[in-house]
Amino acid sequence: MEVVAWIAVCIFSCKLEGGFVRDWVVGNYTARPQSLLGNPKAWVTYSNSIPYIDNEVVPADLDCHLPTHAYFDIEKFHDELYKYDITCKVFRQDWRYVILIDEDAPTGPFTMDLIEPHVALTHDRIDFDVNNLSLEKDYTHELGMRVDIQQRPYLIELEAIVDNIKNKRFQVLRPIDHFLTGRFNKMTNIRHWTQLGEPFLVVPNPNPKYSAVLVPLPPSTQLYQDLETQMKNIGNSVKIVSIEQVKNPLLEDAYESMKKLIGKQCKGFNPNERPLFHGTKGPGIDGIRDDGYDDRYFNVRGNWGE
Repeated sequence: MEVVAWIAVCIFSCKLEGGFVRDWVVGNYTARPQSLLGNPKAWVTYSNSIPYIDNEVVPADLDCHLPTHAYFDIEKFHDELYKYDITCKVFRQDWRYVILIDEDAPTGPFTMDLIEPHVALTHDRIDFDVNNLSLEKDYTHELGMRVDIQQRPYLIELEAIVDNIKNKRFQVLRPIDHFLTGRFNKMTNIRHWTQLGEPFLVVPNPNPKYSAVLVPLPPSTQLYQDLETQMKNIGNSVKIVSIEQVKNPLLEDAYESMKKLIGKQCKGFNPNERPLFHGTKGPGIDGIRDDGYDDRYFNVRGNWGE
């Protein structure tokens, strides 16, 4: 796996991330299914004609994002593997290549995902803190983060993630919905890692071209359920179509700074913060999302922003 990872990163400028960085590069963990030790080919199963490696195999796969600045030629990649007597089968999907490598090798097979650049750009959500590490060309002796979570309000440092990996701990950084349940169970029940704290939602900063980003809030989350309860207290006829969370770093920084200034003038430095509902229409929604509330429309006797 190390040779294939080196070829992908150093020759084809791919970005390596995910389980291999976590389990092998940082943790130096290995595991094999005891019941299948004598039959490595049985580690491979197929779903919709795509190969998958048994959940007990560690490390099991390589996750790579293809470069945005260069054309990737799968045939040249195949030829490069052949130079090292590495065999592979290529499976093509719209958004990625899946490669089954060393299927007949006594050391056992593994898979590799090569994800198209336009899809990789949308992979900005993190499931666990320990899955947020990456390696890139020219920085192969340094660990990077897929998404920067070192800034406020998360303050999760790289050193803390490495320490969690060394001690088989992890934090859940998004709501546990039906998409995440399988990964969570694999980490806790099969690989016996320990979850730290309660899940919380990490929303990455928007692209520099935009001031804000909206992220759907799954109905399974506690925040969604709390908001639903509060809305029904307003009126049982209220029907929630969807809830989206706003991420606007400039407004968040301004709000936190103002809250501290107000807190300095309050007893116990408590600014008496309260969540409130505000009703408005389309143009108002866009303006609040991008620029915040306009104090010129404030009316102490008004309801719903009137």
